[in-house]
Amino acid sequence: MNPETPQHPEFSRRKFVVGTLASGFALAVQPVEAQSVITTPATGLTAGEVKIPVADGSMLAYRAQPATVVGKLPTVLVVQEIFGVHEHIRDVCRRFAQLGYLAIAPDLYARQGDATKAADVKTLIAEIVSKVPDAQVMSDLDATADWAVVNGGDAGKLAVTGFCWGGRITWMYSAHNPAVKAGAAWYGGLAREATPLSPKHPIDIVDALKAPVLGLYGAADTGIPNDTVERMQAALKASKNPAAMASEIVLYPDTPHGFHADYRPSYREKQADDAWARLKDWFVRHGVA
Repeated sequence: MNPETPQHPEFSRRKFVVGTLASGFALAVQPVEAQSVITTPATGLTAGEVKIPVADGSMLAYRAQPATVVGKLPTVLVVQEIFGVHEHIRDVCRRFAQLGYLAIAPDLYARQGDATKAADVKTLIAEIVSKVPDAQVMSDLDATADWAVVNGGDAGKLAVTGFCWGGRITWMYSAHNPAVKAGAAWYGGLAREATPLSPKHPIDIVDALKAPVLGLYGAADTGIPNDTVERMQAALKASKNPAAMASEIVLYPDTPHGFHADYRPSYREKQADDAWARLKDWFVRHGVA
């Protein structure tokens, strides 16, 4: 348990009930660009749904790891896009597992609703995403990291990566949990207005980072202005915090938001491949792999 997390955090619901993770892709991103979808086989893996004990119930997660394990596995927490734990996120877990990691993607909207069933982005944001407190997310990721240690993960080799909504969370969790060795944030918001549920953003926690973060961004991202990326780069450079000083941001020219999402028109194969290679090297350099 992370010492910075209360033992019994108070959330809006005392208990919540989980069923099963939805299959396929989120409704809000249909139709899927099937011709470019990457499908990673589960051959040689143990992959599927697990339940994570949390303070007020049980949270579903998708876990993938090598089926044959010798010793403890390096662990990657995979933080969902805005669209929830759908097939793309599960495939990312399998990609990590094929590299030898225990990869796990918890359903961080579990108390608020099933993001994969929201018919459109506007409804998804209004009814689910806007109601998710950062404190809840940090606690749930702590619980996921704890579960991983009990189930074959190496407590000394923990990384976090996330996409879109999860990209921002990657920065925040890298400042929250001192057990994290490295983070990789894919096009997550950096500087936004504070709210009661999200009182701080990555630009505000640079000096609190406990692990170096690799930021992967697109210069043509209409939702994350380049000036916020430049401000973040400057803040990292100016900080005297070793983790911030070791962090890096890559800004790909003429590249949109969601460039790693191979099931959407935003996918850019060259940039996605380069960023994935950088991520793998980043985790090796910082002692996770």
